[in-house]
Amino acid sequence: MTQTTVSKEDWIAARKALLVKEKALTRQRDAVAAERRALPRIKIEKTYVFDTPTGKQTLADLFRGRSQLIVKHFMLAPGQIEGCVGCSFEADHVDGVLQHLERHDVAYVAVARAPLPEIEAYKERMGWNFHWVSSHGSDFNYDFDVSYTPEQLASAFYNFETIASPLEDLSGHTVFQKDADGTIYQTYSTFGRGAEEVLGTYMYLDLTPKGRNETGPAGNLTDWVRPRDRYDTPGKTDMTGRWREEASCCHAPAAE
Repeated sequence: MTQTTVSKEDWIAARKALLVKEKALTRQRDAVAAERRALPRIKIEKTYVFDTPTGKQTLADLFRGRSQLIVKHFMLAPGQIEGCVGCSFEADHVDGVLQHLERHDVAYVAVARAPLPEIEAYKERMGWNFHWVSSHGSDFNYDFDVSYTPEQLASAFYNFETIASPLEDLSGHTVFQKDADGTIYQTYSTFGRGAEEVLGTYMYLDLTPKGRNETGPAGNLTDWVRPRDRYDTPGKTDMTGRWREEASCCHAPAAE
């Protein structure tokens, strides 16, 4: 978009006109958030068990004494080693808000299908501190519509519609609530671009003249985002959403 150069007075007039729309958007966001909170809920009847650094834990344990739980479905499959670039980008935003969430009766946990040692290795490499557990061998990811067997890929239910999924694992969030009697409910789920609401980097970029500037072949964050320890390493993000160093970026990914 070509920008014009004007006087300060004209700029203020244009800015005030935009402010009217920004305020309308804020009010609309508040209204949508209220509808989100008012959604009906699903009672969780099944018992899910996860591998954690402190041993086996159930879904109820993951609340860690709180009544609300945000689960990040992280795309890290068994043997994958290199985590999803988009999930990693999102994860970089988490540690700074944890204390605020936890003091506001909200627990946060990432869940991936990779075995716990593989999760711990990637987590240590990236320097993250948030809770991250393994659903390896569990139905959890499959039941919450973010993982699929090879037979399900052609007609996977994702983001509330049936698609042909290119991958066995996709990204998303599921929110749970636990009543005083211990009953757990699913209250909300979001997938795809729904995660942009928690990406502070995007909110900052949206304030700048060039904006997100996602002008590469994919037209999304994979055109420019890298794992934060790979920005100075030649390579690119492949079609599976994983970072590939230059020596292997143009070859098909190894079987995993």
